[in-house]
Order: sequence, then structure tokens, then C-alpha cells
Amino acid sequence: MDEEYDVVVLGTGLKECILSGLLSVDGLKVLHMDRNDYYGGESASLNLIQLWKRFRGNDKPPAHLGSSRDYNVDMIPKFMMANGNLVRVLIHTDVTKYLYFKAVDGSYVLNKGKVHKVPATDMEALKSPLMGIFEKRRARKLFIYVHNYEESDPKTHEGMDLTRVTTRELIAKFGLDDNTIDFIGHAMALHRDDHYLNEPAMDTVMRMKLYAESFARFEGGSPYIYPLYGLGELPQAFARLSAVYGGTYMLNKPGCKVEFDEEGKVAGVTSEGETAKCKKVVCDPSYLPSKVRKVGKVARAIAIMSHPIPSTDESHSVQVILPQKQLGRRSDMYLFCCSYTHNVAPKGKFIAFVSTEAETDHPELELKPGIELLGPVDEIFFDIYDIYEPVNEPSLDNCFISTSYDATTHFESTVTDVLNMYTMITGKVLDLSVDLSAASAAEE
Repeated sequence: MDEEYDVVVLGTGLKECILSGLLSVDGLKVLHMDRNDYYGGESASLNLIQLWKRFRGNDKPPAHLGSSRDYNVDMIPKFMMANGNLVRVLIHTDVTKYLYFKAVDGSYVLNKGKVHKVPATDMEALKSPLMGIFEKRRARKLFIYVHNYEESDPKTHEGMDLTRVTTRELIAKFGLDDNTIDFIGHAMALHRDDHYLNEPAMDTVMRMKLYAESFARFEGGSPYIYPLYGLGELPQAFARLSAVYGGTYMLNKPGCKVEFDEEGKVAGVTSEGETAKCKKVVCDPSYLPSKVRKVGKVARAIAIMSHPIPSTDESHSVQVILPQKQLGRRSDMYLFCCSYTHNVAPKGKFIAFVSTEAETDHPELELKPGIELLGPVDEIFFDIYDIYEPVNEPSLDNCFISTSYDATTHFESTVTDVLNMYTMITGKVLDLSVDLSAASAAEE
């Protein structure tokens, strides 16, 4: 370990593993360490016994739930947009050869107390019970506008400059009501609150395009895909990738103390009396607590069930978004469900998560609107964790710290953080123009 590295990465969470993979592929000499004896950090994947130890304090889950090792319960479950940036990163690094994906059955939204499928195309808009007959026609016009919109072709802009026109103004042009705006903004464009309405419409239109293109990709019921055996496969796939490029992974390294020189710049990382010299450190907030601040917390519930979520057409994997306005909250609530069809539980069992940015200290009460949608549960666990973000200046200390995982059940915000960190570390923008068909194992 007493060698010199370009970068030492601390923690094997998803963000750290992706960065370690990208930097290895770029030809940097990377050492990747974790204080735990398992991969994943906060975003680990647990079997049933590990789940019981963590939330019940014993290692005796009830026998009727089946074999412990048939469970792969992701602590930070997030679906991937089929054409989204995470899939592009996976293809860019060629890590897709270690993973098998399967399309996610359904994408739903809560509206006036009922769960509805999110319409993804102009044809689906015409069939959706979310809107009345005249509203459907107006929504269809917006969907066609978004479908045809090309930034480089002014003919498709209909006289609007989307870098100047706000989302609110764009929607007003199509005459859509608040109800429609709610599901488009939160369940298609995946905004987490309503600030986007006063921002330039370009971002929302691009997000809607991504949703529709991802939806069309696998011709399933949703724009999302998810790895078989869950996200726990990702860190291990990146560890393999890193090894191919000469990177080194070490688990079970207690201490992991970052050392600084007299100018306050990173000099190395010490563990068990040995120091690995390095120029830069990449880590999650837990490794440099003095350089981060708490900015919020996430409340979550994890449920084991014996049936799919009601009103989702028997979907074995599904996301339901509960927009803030529907619940009288400041931020959205998310419902994630996956099952034995993605090999994350034994046959007949379903794993559901309800998560939201906590606004109180009572997760049981706060998550109630989401939990009520689940139907009967075999077991349920509640948890609150803190969200930290870095406050250091990386150009001064060469420490690149990721932000804690948010409450969303999709990867869009996570990947944005990774790509921004990559640019700060390397000074370049990652080229994501890849051949998306390379993730074809995804289909089945």
C-alpha cells in the first residue's frame, strides 16, 4: 500500500465506484478503499439476515419469508432511465458486460388519491383517465411539440426560445391545467418540487424527451430498467472494471485517515499504519466529516410483501411518484417496488420502499400516504438518515466529496453529481455520446 497513486477513492458507494471506474478508464492510477468488509457503503444491498441485524437488532428473520440469500434489498433503490446518463456512463466504461438488466413494468403517479399510469406518448395521453377529453387534446399537442422539438432546428420551436421562455409560459401556451402540469412536471420531467415552473423551459422539455425516448426503447410499460439481483451488482462490476485497468480495491480497511500537507492539500491516506501517497481524494461524506454540512434528511420505509402494489396492473416492478401538491408537502414522495422477477426476493415476494425528504421526525406518520398505497405488508421497517453536502473548495484541498443520496427512486440526480465531480477532478467533460444499443442485454 505504501505506493503513490493519482487518486485514492474512499467508500464503495455507487457514486464512488462509478468515479473510480471512469478515472481508471482514463488511465489514472487508482486505489479504492472501504472501512467496511462489504461493497456499497450507504448504498449496499442486504440479504434478509443483514436486514434484520440492521433494523431489528437480531439475526433471526421469520422462516416464512424464505431463504435469506434469496433477498438482495438495496438500501438506496433507484431505477435507471433507459436512455439516461447512468446507462451512458455504464456503456462508456464497458461495465455493461458484467450486468444484466430487465425493463421495469410500470411508471405511475398519484392524482386525487388514485394511482394512474403516466402517459408517455401523445397516443397514451388520449387514453389517460388523468385528463378530461378537451384536456387530453391540449396535452397531446404539447407531447407532439416536445417530440418534434430539436434545439438545432428553429422550425420546431414554434417561435419560442426555450432558453428564455419559462416552463410556466410554455404550458400556458398549450392551455394545460394544474392537474396536468403536476404529473408532467413531477412524473415525466422528474422535478422534485415546483421551482422549475419559473425556470427556462428547455430543461423540462429535454427531460420529457428523455422520458419518452427511454419509454420507447424497450417497449415495456415504463422508461426504466433495473439490474437483475439489484444495484448491489454495480459496485462489484466497477471493481472488476477497475482491476482490468490496474486499479486496486481494498475492503475492510479501518481508519482511512486523509493526510494533508502544510498547505492543506491532500498528501495521502493512512490505514493500519500504512500510508498511500496521492494527489487527490474522492470520498463519501462519512470519510471527511469536517468538510461537509447537513442539509436535510430522508425518511424511508422498507416493506416485504406477498403481492404487487394495488392499482398498478399487477406490475412486478414499478415506480409511483406522489407529487408534493397532492399531499400538501414541500417535496415529492416516491414509491419503489421490485420483486422476484428481478431476483431481489424469493418467488412470490415483493420489496417496496417509500421515501421522501423528511419534514418531521416521525417517518411512520410522514410516509403514511405512500404506505397506504401498498396494501397488506408482511414486514415493515422505518428509518431516517441525514443528507450531507460538501462545503470545501476542491481546488484548494484536492478533496472531492459526493453528496448523500436523496429520496428519489431514479438515478437522474445521482448521475448529475457524479458527472460534475468528474469534471472537477479531471477538468474535462465526459463524452456521453455512446451507442445505446450496447446495453442490449437489458432486454432480457
